[in-house]
Amino acid sequence: MTDPVSSIRNLGPAFEQACARAGIHSAQDLRALGADAAYAKLLQSGTKPHFIGYYVLVMGLQGRPWNDCKGQEKTDLRKRFDQIKSGASTAPASKMIADLDRIGVRVTPQDLKPV
Repeated sequence: MTDPVSSIRNLGPAFEQACARAGIHSAQDLRALGADAAYAKLLQSGTKPHFIGYYVLVMGLQGRPWNDCKGQEKTDLRKRFDQIKSGASTAPASKMIADLDRIGVRVTPQDLKPV
């Protein structure tokens, strides 16, 4: 039997839905991935980056209250969050954009360089 994501401290139904969109379907899956890899998957599936959401996840996986994150620990988590955010490729805004990207017909800023 698997436990729902929302069985983890601090994580509710909205976070559980975001996890499902990212292919994380249980508390066991989330724990196995760890906070950083799971948060990267959330960003890749279209979740908007939010530092509080990240550290709530970290605290929850440690069994701690969400507001227990303070001082140097919070500063260090912010650095990890920024690294995850900068390294994650995000989901396209729509299926149409994804399809255009897949077949290579969307114009990118690099395509608009003056000649």
